[in-house]
Amino acid sequence: MTCYAEHVPLQQLRSTARFARFGSFEVDLCERKLTKAGSRIHLQEQPFRILTLLLERQGELITREEIREYVWPQDTFVDFGAALNTATRKLREALNDSADNPRFVETVPRRGYRFVAPVAWAPEIQAVVPAESVASRLPHPWLAALALILAGVLLAGYWHYRRVDPRITSEDTIVLADFVNKTGETTFDDSLTTALNLSFRQSPFFKVLSDSEVATTLQRMTRPAGTRLTAEVARELCQRAASKAYLVGSISTMGSEYVLALKAVNCQNGDTLASEQSIAASPENILNALDDAASRLRHELGESLASVEKFNVPLARATTSSFEALKGYSQGLKAFSEKGPSAALAYFQRVLDLDPNFAADYRALGLAYSGLGEVDRARQYFSKAFQLRDHVSEWEKLAITADYYLNVTGELDKATETYEQWIESYPRDDGPYSTLGIVYALQGQYEKASEITGRALRLAPSFGSYGNLAIYTLALQRFDEGRKIIDDAQAAKIDGFEFRSVLYALAFLGADSAAMTEQRNWFAGKPEENVGLALASDTEAYRGHLGDAEKLTTRALESAIRADSKESAAIWLANAALREAAFGNAAEARKAAAKALKLAPLSQGAEVEASLAFAMAHDAPRAESLAQDLHQRFPLDTQMQSLWLPAIQMQLTLGRKDPTSILKGVQIVSPVEYGAILFVSNPSCLYATYVRGEAYLEAGQGTLAATEFQKILDHRGIVWNCWTGALAHLGLARANALQAKTSPGANAAARGRALKAYEDFLSLWKDADPDVPVYIAAKAEYASLL
Repeated sequence: MTCYAEHVPLQQLRSTARFARFGSFEVDLCERKLTKAGSRIHLQEQPFRILTLLLERQGELITREEIREYVWPQDTFVDFGAALNTATRKLREALNDSADNPRFVETVPRRGYRFVAPVAWAPEIQAVVPAESVASRLPHPWLAALALILAGVLLAGYWHYRRVDPRITSEDTIVLADFVNKTGETTFDDSLTTALNLSFRQSPFFKVLSDSEVATTLQRMTRPAGTRLTAEVARELCQRAASKAYLVGSISTMGSEYVLALKAVNCQNGDTLASEQSIAASPENILNALDDAASRLRHELGESLASVEKFNVPLARATTSSFEALKGYSQGLKAFSEKGPSAALAYFQRVLDLDPNFAADYRALGLAYSGLGEVDRARQYFSKAFQLRDHVSEWEKLAITADYYLNVTGELDKATETYEQWIESYPRDDGPYSTLGIVYALQGQYEKASEITGRALRLAPSFGSYGNLAIYTLALQRFDEGRKIIDDAQAAKIDGFEFRSVLYALAFLGADSAAMTEQRNWFAGKPEENVGLALASDTEAYRGHLGDAEKLTTRALESAIRADSKESAAIWLANAALREAAFGNAAEARKAAAKALKLAPLSQGAEVEASLAFAMAHDAPRAESLAQDLHQRFPLDTQMQSLWLPAIQMQLTLGRKDPTSILKGVQIVSPVEYGAILFVSNPSCLYATYVRGEAYLEAGQGTLAATEFQKILDHRGIVWNCWTGALAHLGLARANALQAKTSPGANAAARGRALKAYEDFLSLWKDADPDVPVYIAAKAEYASLL
């Protein structure tokens, strides 16, 4: 079964078998196809591999561990129990089988599975008998000669048939050289390279070296980013990246017609592996001609014909029929890769003027604005891409759908399901692994996020995966590991503002002021300068320097507006409103919250923080109105419904000063509460945890309150320099002081813990602004315990 196996099997599989038949079903192992009475039945990758293993060992018990070894290798992230159950269920559904009354797949409880139906194997090709062996058994010389001729024909037929063995395997990567434009028409510059990339990206068989990997490899070659990939450069890059081959495309004119030529070259010896050519009668037919040539080349290089036919949406439909639009899209992708999202915006926006139905461009704009913290703007573009998803390739459709559930509706369960489908269809694409890690992090599942993002990095080192993995390791309190990840990225010449944010956090957690200053200086003068200023503002507030924090917030606000990031500016203001409220400046909190809403009235991030700030600043009508609006606008959003709205309602209940009502309003802790937040610079301030602690204090439950504040102190890698981390010390002090009053038996011990917590807070705020209300109250409370 060499045509199918992708991993070393557990035993020697049938070497000549291609077809397996059982009941009315037939399995084609080379085409990875299941049919019933001639009709194709869709079966995903993992269920098909399980079926293959069961068929190979028909009648034998296949243990769960053997299935894991064969279907999910040890270096692959998977929740094995759930994955095996899901894959087995899908297999039974495809076979119309039942676990209770199995016709095909029998469950052996707590051990594994057995294929119980008879299996008939059909050979792929009959074994070839060596010619000399045939001749030696024939008595007459002319018969021996005939045998030699016959053997030669059989051998030639065998090697012709064996052309299904791919020249490029599913384990190889390929490098895409820049298209050679010999026409003199600049419209074709870059655009045809992008079109060819998109054509090959449709295929689950091929893995084109990503832009980030190309950039990293060019740096190792001491070539600048953006170096044109001529055939010579592409070959060297291919060798450096340990890829198998590089693709070279060219376009030239022949009279009034256009000739498109594609060639795949072995990067080690320079041999041509395959080549194709198409002719276009006019510019309008060029993409169709490229489609034809690319499809034939894909099959020639080893992809099955069935796969080529299935994953081959015409480029003009999947992208755009406008070469000018395709060229602008290409330039935007290049700017995004080399200079970041802000540099790509102008290109992507111009593309929509040329073709307002270019779905991939809408998605690109969504990703760019999301990278800049403009979540509301990003949501609009992701929504438009989703509306146009039926016009794109399978790869793009999965990407657009997953992005929509993650960024627009906020349905993390549906986002998870779609990213898993994407991974199953395109297991060598690092993108869905990396983004699924974000989905796990949003749900507070940082171990899962870390594991699957590590898988993405093994597939393709990238800026996003390195930065996200570092954030997840900090959330897991593994600070040394987080620093090593950043060091590894920078050693690979990968750097950016997300890394610098993590380095700032590590410096803060390590009380290294010089390192914090170094990272803050890195942000200066860059489009992301407002992020560095916001981080510095949070640090000053954490230390009680509210005046300095306000000045830095103002600068962050101005910097964000200059960079056309009004939503980021609004979120910095809303965050300032929250800390003003928490520090006891209710009037200032209400003022800042109102200003944030005016600046970005549709921003989800600004609105949720402003609503909570109004609730903390005793403006219940405004908080309730905003909460109702958020509920109506985001009814399916996982974090909105499980994290933000419960926290706002809890704070509103807290303001009513009714202990019974407060205790009824305290929610059961959900893992989502510890989840990362898309629109802030650190994973999470644990606002809901802080509000719950305050609620327990108000209800007279000192022990429960202490537990909540301690959670914040125990999760410094999530909280970073947020004001909740500072005030958790004070909350813990107040909770222990309350225990000392209400539990006479524990009075001395609780009083000692209270004094220690007050001292920790006052030491942290040793040079705090003297007029901060919460600071004044804390000093008075401490003095009363002495």
